[in-house]
Amino acid sequence: MATAAACISFASPSPARVVIRRQTRASASASATDRQEVVSPKRRLPLRKVPGDYGPPVVGAIRDRYEYFYGPGGRDGFFAARVRAHRSTVVRLNMPPGPFVARDPRVVALLDAASFPVLFDTSLVDKTDLFTGTFMPSTDLTGGYRVLSYLDPSEPNHAPLKTLLFYLLSHRRQQVIPKFREVYGDLFGLMENDLARVGKADFGVHNDAAAFGFLCQGLLGRDPAKSALGRDGPKLITKWVLFQLSPLLSLGLPTLVEDTLLHSLRLPPALVKKDYDRLADFFRDAAKAVVDEGERLGIAREEAVHNILFALCFNSFGGMKILFPTLVKWLGRAGARVHGRLATEVRGAVRDNGGEVTMKALAEMPLVKSAVYEALRIEPPVAMQYGRAKRDMVVESHDYGYEVREGEMLFGYQPMATKDPRVFARPEEYVPDRFLGEDGARLLRHVVWSNGPETAAPTLHDKQCAGKDFVVLVARLLLVELFLRYDSFDVEVGTSTLGSSVTVTSLKKATF
Repeated sequence: MATAAACISFASPSPARVVIRRQTRASASASATDRQEVVSPKRRLPLRKVPGDYGPPVVGAIRDRYEYFYGPGGRDGFFAARVRAHRSTVVRLNMPPGPFVARDPRVVALLDAASFPVLFDTSLVDKTDLFTGTFMPSTDLTGGYRVLSYLDPSEPNHAPLKTLLFYLLSHRRQQVIPKFREVYGDLFGLMENDLARVGKADFGVHNDAAAFGFLCQGLLGRDPAKSALGRDGPKLITKWVLFQLSPLLSLGLPTLVEDTLLHSLRLPPALVKKDYDRLADFFRDAAKAVVDEGERLGIAREEAVHNILFALCFNSFGGMKILFPTLVKWLGRAGARVHGRLATEVRGAVRDNGGEVTMKALAEMPLVKSAVYEALRIEPPVAMQYGRAKRDMVVESHDYGYEVREGEMLFGYQPMATKDPRVFARPEEYVPDRFLGEDGARLLRHVVWSNGPETAAPTLHDKQCAGKDFVVLVARLLLVELFLRYDSFDVEVGTSTLGSSVTVTSLKKATF
């Protein structure tokens, strides 16, 4: 399936404007003539100067930071207010954390589905040290290494490290489904016990334990609860992630205290070193087979250990910690009618496949897959992407072209791209069957949670998430396990530092 992208126009000494029409990885087999640069016959959009300003040095950045964290509209309101003020979805603004953590907070913000995809094209944008945005956490938090997430594809270590992650995700693939069902079956058993005992169950607490246990058992063949790590893994990881992302988080502390301690200063890595060392010791032992493969790829053993730790703890565990409660939240709000449709589909597909949950059975559950895609669309687990312009170019929104200069930082706020009303009908609503049928399939190119379109596959030469398909698979498995067991469920939803807080208040056991 072809993938649309923003048209990027380059200044040229000739009168014609040259447009790079970026091919997707899904169409990588196209002929060389299909991939060439062409003079665009497409209607040229009028050029417009990027509106907005950064304000006085330091003061402007602090002003924007306060509005971002503590303004009445929250994070979404911060961006929406600028779109309204400038009547433009491409604007200049300062992104947190700003002083005195980030050296330069100035960005050109891309706030629609048309302009956002330029951030995926590594021929146009540099990704060096931009995983967390305008600042990079200390490498003391990652064993002294710049791990894969911070590398640009042009760097020599990028390809072997991403190859290692592909191996990590695939070498025990036969164990993924059965181990997920075992671990998350236990999760639902524990939740039933909580409901019987106190009338409610905290999904997030149980999910944290299950996610880490499943990742280690399914991908490494080791149960962390039976190691020196015990059951401390999720707690240690959450604290370690906090030390990396604190400049971007709000913990609900008094404004002046929080802004000073979290957003103006870096938390000292030494305070979490013992916790990190415990995690690293576990992975040195549990991931030996994967580290051996890394050594065959030319990766030093210690570098492999810290990259595996980061991939499983920050990327994978962190992703499941955010995505799974998000998915349960939106489905819980969708109500019994939607639950009934999902339960009917899941049970019918499993019954038609001998009572087993297999990849073939999953392929016969299109509503389940659509429901997962819709959660990833409406509330992507990673909301922000960054890239530094490699050259002067014109980035196009739906209506205008905007000149961007070499070296400028481009920033995309993904929820505004994936809830763009010019692409999605009823964009603020969770519509579980949105991606069914041919029309739904065409919309998938605009689902970009993985740092690339859902219609593309990650390669060694891009920054699309190596675990893209794995994440969608385990999210589908969560729904399968849920609706094999229950006809419906109810939830109460709150907020948390990372994602949503979800309390399950009822589980109605399967009756058909």
